Amino acid sequence: MSMGERVWKGKRVLITGASSGIGAATALRLAREGLRTILVARRRDRLEDIAEEIRVHGGEVDILPADLRSEGQRQELLEELERPEGGGKIDALINSAGFGWYGYGADMPWDLARQMVQVNVSSAVQLTLGLLGRMRERGEGHVIHVGSIAGSIPSQGVALYAATKAFVDAFATGLYRELRGTRVHVSVVRPGPVSTGFFQTASRLSGGRLLPTSRWGIPPQVVAERIWKLLQHPRRVVYVPASLRIIPWVELTLGWLMDRLGPLGLEGKVDLG
Repeated sequence: MSMGERVWKGKRVLITGASSGIGAATALRLAREGLRTILVARRRDRLEDIAEEIRVHGGEVDILPADLRSEGQRQELLEELERPEGGGKIDALINSAGFGWYGYGADMPWDLARQMVQVNVSSAVQLTLGLLGRMRERGEGHVIHVGSIAGSIPSQGVALYAATKAFVDAFATGLYRELRGTRVHVSVVRPGPVSTGFFQTASRLSGGRLLPTSRWGIPPQVVAERIWKLLQHPRRVVYVPASLRIIPWVELTLGWLMDRLGPLGLEGKVDLG
């Protein structure tokens, strides 16, 4: 038995965006390690499917359907977790919920932009602050944010999405530094393109297009594996794949080139894929 299994077996982890993609893959991966998973997303039917798969393999799981666009539902979720029947303390929070949109920022409907900020930013902040204080009181816990390399390299076509992920990066980094030296950890995972329904969903949203990077995606299970390793060996930030660590330097050194080529990609004159 590994040290990670001894530490985390039986611990409770709350995973948002758990009905598909990285969130679902993470739920399945952590359940295999004996963690008690609590799955949060809008779609009850999908949560039930994931929960059934976990139970079939002997895992413990609860589902808490919630629309994370709603501040009220997020608060109800936190209150549910505080109740005795809610099952007790949360040992880890995986903020995986989020969605993207690709196109000219000027074409993005305001209601869609507002929803993106609520899910990608407000939900992560509200749930983190709602649980982090309790972790600090107990002297242990881990919050992991699923960010994106887009937060390090603001790109044409994903202006608001990149801004939300840059916010998550700054938020996680600030909290990490506040808690440095304690047993409460805050981390951010920065994946590149991941092969999930993310790209298709983005293209179906009002005014959206298919992201040109959709053909490069890695399996969500790769990100889930990295999240499991991060729980065992906490760090401030990890890139998936690790080769993407060069991305911040790309922005610093070649940002001027993106300034020139970016609009051409959106206009379909340059194949960015």
